[in-house]
Amino acid sequence: MTHIITSLCLRDGGCATVCPVECIVPGKPVDKWPWYYIDPDTCIDCGACVPECPFAAIFPEDEVPSAYKAKGGEYLSMPVGTPGFDTEYKGTNHDGEPVHLTATRVLAAGEVVDLTPDIPVNGAFFKEGPGYNALK
Repeated sequence: MTHIITSLCLRDGGCATVCPVECIVPGKPVDKWPWYYIDPDTCIDCGACVPECPFAAIFPEDEVPSAYKAKGGEYLSMPVGTPGFDTEYKGTNHDGEPVHLTATRVLAAGEVVDLTPDIPVNGAFFKEGPGYNALK
């Protein structure tokens, strides 16, 4: 079983720095692949990435919530052009570098969202998307 990075990801990158098998890759181009992604074939399910994520975006695959209840103020990020995702997010990553995402939306307190559609996106990044080539 692997871990999954969900749409709560705002590209902090701390997860990738602690991964002992280097299976976490930042998506590129960002407008199409806005999260970091975990290679399901390489992940050893150690969980080192989970506490490093300041956005609590990483879950064991079998624990990705189908009814995530927002505390309020969390961002969801999606590829540019996704309907309803028209808020900008500007922040900094783990290394203090700027992060700018243009297709996000802010969750209201008590709002419930299904994060399980994010599961196949992680595998698709490596099978159909740029995968490890995004590091080049």
